[in-house]
Amino acid sequence: MNETSAETRSVVFEREMPYPPERIWRALTQPQLIEEWLMKNDFQPAARHRFTLSGDWGSVDCQVVALEPNKTLSYTWNALGLESVVTWTLTPTSKGTRLRMEQSGFRADQQQAYQGARYGWQKFLDGLERVAGKPD
Repeated sequence: MNETSAETRSVVFEREMPYPPERIWRALTQPQLIEEWLMKNDFQPAARHRFTLSGDWGSVDCQVVALEPNKTLSYTWNALGLESVVTWTLTPTSKGTRLRMEQSGFRADQQQAYQGARYGWQKFLDGLERVAGKPD
């Protein structure tokens, strides 16, 4: 399959959160916290680590692609025929952190997956913000 990026789409969300990057990073990388806002998992913050996210509907096969503590986390997200990459970028601001989430790799024929991701990530981000706000 040779696909150019022009033939794929991304779901992107940006959100300002009133917490330092470390708090959000913790919620993105600690398995018990990931479970609270996303899904059951066997995640480890290690390059090339393979992990699975499990929901009621099935599971997602993932592998860590890039990792820079408190700055960026990227992993593959393969489920139900969708091969994509999820990238989290944390940028400190005067009020906390600007969090950017991008899921890239939706093909034109994956409209349902694309719309599902747009809906799902919004809910996941609400949960992530809630978890990031919890005291240690």
